[in-house]
Amino acid sequence: MPFQFETLTPILQALIATSFTWGVTALGAATVFFTKQVSRKTLDAMLGFAAGVMIAASFWSLLAPAIEMSAEASVPQWFPAAVGFLLGAVFLAGMDKLLPHLHLGEPIEAAEGIKTTWRRSVLLILAITLHNCYAG
Repeated sequence: MPFQFETLTPILQALIATSFTWGVTALGAATVFFTKQVSRKTLDAMLGFAAGVMIAASFWSLLAPAIEMSAEASVPQWFPAAVGFLLGAVFLAGMDKLLPHLHLGEPIEAAEGIKTTWRRSVLLILAITLHNCYAG
């Protein structure tokens, strides 16, 4: 009899799914142990893949349900989701201009955003908080 994931209890399904996502995240993170330098092409490919995954996750987890929920509205069904999406993009573009950050390989003098005396740990916490707010 083949393995039937659907027959497992929801708690066991959640444990297996969480273990799988943890495992592939750990596998991806473990690549730092096997290489000292990452080529620009490889980095670009990995960033492109991550961007595609995030766009797909945003659509299937946020935009598609928002479009379905607005079916009863007096405006076109896609309009509330499109407005929310665009407002989120404008907010993040504003945060990019405002918050201090440094691009990979740039000298500290090339930092963008407002000048601050905040420590890197505070900036890291702020970055993680922003990511969690908008990545779901």
